[in-house]
Amino acid sequence: MDYFEKTLKEREIFSGRIIKVKVADVELSNGGFSQREIVEHPGAVAILAVTDEQKVVLLRQFRKAVEEVLWEIPAGKLEKNEDPLICAKRELQEETGYTAEKWEKLCQFYTSPGFSNEILYLYRAEGLKLGLSNLDQDEFVEVFTLSRKELEELLEQGKIKDAKTLLGLLYFNLKDKTT
Repeated sequence: MDYFEKTLKEREIFSGRIIKVKVADVELSNGGFSQREIVEHPGAVAILAVTDEQKVVLLRQFRKAVEEVLWEIPAGKLEKNEDPLICAKRELQEETGYTAEKWEKLCQFYTSPGFSNEILYLYRAEGLKLGLSNLDQDEFVEVFTLSRKELEELLEQGKIKDAKTLLGLLYFNLKDKTT
């Protein structure tokens, strides 16, 4: 059976700097009706940046939505019609000061499709060269390069809670086990 939801009516209830929120009245595939609250997001990138010593670049950054300082791989929001790879290169340099010689797209995924259309493009960056960062005025981050052992300790302690970072580290572990 094909499942679908036919949109009958939509209305925007919020429009901010980054997201829009709308409510959609839908007809379900079984003939029923429901409402969906949908967050529209322009998309984002995340970067698994790996040094020549096989250390991963992580940031520590306070995130207001969860009221915590989180360990995260570098990431950032796509500008309108921006190529994800160009965004990834910009965000890596702005947040960490690093540039990379080699880029590989690992995957793209929806961050939370139950209520948001945000798509995130995950890249691996290698051949890193350290330069100067260029943080946005409202960004405050600490940059770390962590060994596999240090990453495993953070994971065992439950200190890495960010989904894009967990997925990036999964790719880091898989790639190294298959090469």
